[in-house]
Order: sequence, then structure tokens, then C-alpha cells
Amino acid sequence: MEMKLTIKRVPTVVSNYQDDADKPRAGCGRNCLGDCCLPASKLPLYAFKLDPAKHLQEDAASTKLLVDILLSEWEDRMARGLFRYDVTACETKKRPTEFRVDRVLQPFDPAKFNFTKVGQEEVLFQFENGDGDDSYFLNDAPIIAVDRAPNVVAINVSPIEYGHVLLIPRVLDRLPQKIDPESFLLALQMAAEAASPYFRLGYNSLGAFATINHLHFQAYYLSVPFPVEKAATHKIPLSEDTMKNGVTVSKLINYPVRGLVFEGGNTLEDLANVVSNACIWLQDNNVPYNVLISDCGKRIFLFPQCYAEKQALGEVSQELLDTQVNPAVWEISGHIVLKRRSDYEEAYETSAWKLLAEVSLSEERFEEVKAYIFSAAGLVQSDEEEEEASKGEGTTTFAPVPVTPLPVAEGCLVRQ
Repeated sequence: MEMKLTIKRVPTVVSNYQDDADKPRAGCGRNCLGDCCLPASKLPLYAFKLDPAKHLQEDAASTKLLVDILLSEWEDRMARGLFRYDVTACETKKRPTEFRVDRVLQPFDPAKFNFTKVGQEEVLFQFENGDGDDSYFLNDAPIIAVDRAPNVVAINVSPIEYGHVLLIPRVLDRLPQKIDPESFLLALQMAAEAASPYFRLGYNSLGAFATINHLHFQAYYLSVPFPVEKAATHKIPLSEDTMKNGVTVSKLINYPVRGLVFEGGNTLEDLANVVSNACIWLQDNNVPYNVLISDCGKRIFLFPQCYAEKQALGEVSQELLDTQVNPAVWEISGHIVLKRRSDYEEAYETSAWKLLAEVSLSEERFEEVKAYIFSAAGLVQSDEEEEEASKGEGTTTFAPVPVTPLPVAEGCLVRQ
């Protein structure tokens, strides 16, 4: 008999229509993202250039289009009163739900809330490849993806930081929360198009605190470096044939959550293919994971994790459970939103480390998983790695991130 593990928790409501998602309706009666409304609608359109990575070689003044438009549209939705609270006040409103934590892949359930039920007023713009050398924005455009469902960027009505949005690939295809090469490349293209080290995208699998089983990435601006971006890394030597695509891989060193860092690639597609293949192995083999897309899409952190499983099995201390913090991608990266003032007042590095250490796989399990995902991603470690490991040697790198605050409103205080 199969054992079903569930945990009751209070996920953030991401849309104003989420609470009503299960209520029967005789008809749509509103502009939504479903088949009834979207195909015949017009929405703002952001068309990104054929090669967004070219932004990184250009003058900074010419790369602000996505940043300016996204934040302008986000503030417009704030002025309309679409958010459930003022993010600068750090208040939250929650509702209980249940989610299986022992299955990373679960079928899409149209009866449950999904992003086709979102109102079009919560959408900032379509996000499509313009197939040209320049990006452009249209305030009012038909749904242009004729051969597939459109990609959309929508607000998270319960933001944890300024500019918090959701990237929803091919919204009408009703894809479950499952990474594939095409959607992952789209996320990297958005990071490259933004051309800001303070615009990050994150992904949570089911079992790793994703709360909506409809494919989406989260993103927001935070004008300080995340702790994980400053962590030391150990470069893993790869075979010569493996390195033809230009992708390098490192392990995090002395960080509470064990993880891998993927960088480089001759093209964004090269990097997307390697990382998405690693993610596909994890989800096909039921290993929950989180992904942080950093440094304009040039650095990707991959964290296999086990916190929800430990929580369901009663292996997490009551002290940590009482914090009500569900360690997903932002928490693992070091941006922890605390729900109780007492936890905030007592928040220090040791308390954050204690929480995040429970997220991490053991060293033995991590190495086992790493070997499998290397194989799935077509990566082969060179013999040099084994020799260095046995001697305790190797290349350790620190990657400091410069801090240049963006001209945007600040959100919650982040302790460093």
C-alpha cells in the first residue's frame, strides 16, 4: 500500500481569484487567461531581442527597457489596488491548503486554482521573442503566439519584495509545475533581457514549496546580493569533451544547503539545456529541488532538498516548525521572510543556518544525486576531480557581488 505524505500549510495567495477558484460558475463573466477570453484579447506585449545576452555587451543606458516597463506596470497595478497589502509593511494574508510532498510530478488538475483563472488586470504583459536585434514594447497587442500558447508576466498579489512577478510559460497549455528545456530557456532569456544582477528568477518544484501546480517562475528585484551569491565555490573539473558547450559546474562550499552552481555556456541555450536536463532527472526521480537564476542568467544555483519530507515525517524540531518558514528558493538563497516579530528580533546568522541546514541533503546523498544528474546532463567529471578530492585540494572561488542600489522603492529590511 502506497504511503501518502501531506503537510498542512498556509501558502501565499498569488492571485485575487485564488480563493474563488473552486467555486462553480455558470460562465466566465470576466476577462481571464482561459480559453474563453485570452485568444481574442489584447494585452501589452514585451518582445525581447533574438539574443538577450547581447544586452550584457551594451551600454547600460540601452538595457533598461524591461526594468523600467516591468516596474512601471507593477506600480500601476499597485495604484489600482490589486495587491493584498503594501509590501513595505511586510504584512501577509494566508489561507490553508494541502499538498502532497512525496511527489515532485503531479498531474495538472483544472479543478484547482491555476493561472488561467487569473484576471487580465493582473497581467503586466506578454513576454515573447521578437526575433529581431532590438526589444520593443506595445501597450496593446493581440495574442501574437500563433503556433502555441502565449507566455505572460503577472503580478504576485502577495509580494515579498518590490517588483515581485510571475513568469508563466505558455499559459493556455496548462503545464504542471515541471521544468522543460523550452520554458527554462525562456526564464534565462528574461534574466538576460533585464540585464541587472539584482533581478533574479526562482523556481520551486512540488515537494520543495511550490504551492501552485501550474508551471511558473517567480522573480523580483532586491538591490543587495543574496548570501548564496557571495558563498565560496569549488570548481568541478570536467572532461574535455564535456566542456565543448562552455558550461562549468561548481559545488557550494561552507553553505548550509548543499548545491551546484552552473555558469557560462557558449549560448544561453547551452546553459539552459544542461541545467534543465539536471532538473528533469530530479523531477523524474522524485527529488524536490529549487533553482535560483542569478547574474543576468549567467549563474544558476540548483538545490536538491528534503525539508518538506522531513516535516511530513515529524523529523523537524518544533522550534523550527513554530517559525512557519517554508524554505523555498528565496529562503535557501538567504532572503528569509519571517512571520513573527520575535523571530525577526532574534534573527542572526546562527538561526538562519540552523533552519537551512535542515533543508540540505546529507553529504552522501548529495554526492549520489550529483552523480546521477551529471549523467543526465551529459557531464563527465575528469579524473583530476577524484585525485583532488582524495587530497582535499581543488580550486575554491569567492564570487563577491557589487552593491549598487537601484532607483526603486525599498521593501523589507534584509539583515546581512
